[in-house]
Amino acid sequence: MDIASVLGIVLCFAMCAYGIIDNAGIANIGRYLDLPSAIITFGGAFFAVLASNSLADYIGGLKSFLLIFKGSNTDVKGMIQKIIELSNVARKEGLLSLEEAAGDLDDEFMKKGILLIVDGTDPELVRGIMETELVSIEERHTKKIGFWEDLGSMGPAWGMIGTLVGLVNMLYEMDDPSSIGPSMAVALITTLYGSLLANWICAPVASKLKSNNANEILIKSIMIEGLLSIQAGENPRVIEEKLKSFLAPADRAIQGDGGEEENG
Repeated sequence: MDIASVLGIVLCFAMCAYGIIDNAGIANIGRYLDLPSAIITFGGAFFAVLASNSLADYIGGLKSFLLIFKGSNTDVKGMIQKIIELSNVARKEGLLSLEEAAGDLDDEFMKKGILLIVDGTDPELVRGIMETELVSIEERHTKKIGFWEDLGSMGPAWGMIGTLVGLVNMLYEMDDPSSIGPSMAVALITTLYGSLLANWICAPVASKLKSNNANEILIKSIMIEGLLSIQAGENPRVIEEKLKSFLAPADRAIQGDGGEEENG
């Protein structure tokens, strides 16, 4: 589980709750709870996004919220090390020996690339197939990211709609000065709800999904370059230096002796 996402969402709620309680007192926390405002803001935002998506995409977008709590399995250094190990196996025993190694892999993308190589597929065709799948993966991720970005933009908009509804009611009651303050407060609660939806939930979720997408695209790009280098019969040390160029200079130390090759 990704502790950072859990802590971030919980602590954001805690900071907001502290500010409300410190200002209004716990006895008056009900001032910030208004069912019609919540219905206008949250209902309007979620259903407006529903109107702009297919039902399947909408459900998929909602489910993607859980992805931010999953721990990242994109160990870039580990993947580079694995590719170097495979390059040594291929150099010593031939490309066909990689078929057995593919059976031990959990990553279906990498397994697919290895099997294409073992089958003797043309390198350009291997690249084309794998890059096409990479584009497809990124498109699916972009849909989910777009869902939360759209919802984040709808929250404040529907909050403002709720505020306008409240202001209309307030203006009708201007003949009673004692009702102006409470009516204004209720009108502003929808704006508060909209801002919370956008900045407490939607923006962090979209940012985390973008980060996860970037990490996955990076590691799969490394896989493509590494496997094609193995297919081309490049020296394992050359492959290591090529793949390390994907990393920041401070992260380029690779553990182990993956670049070792036999001279005999």
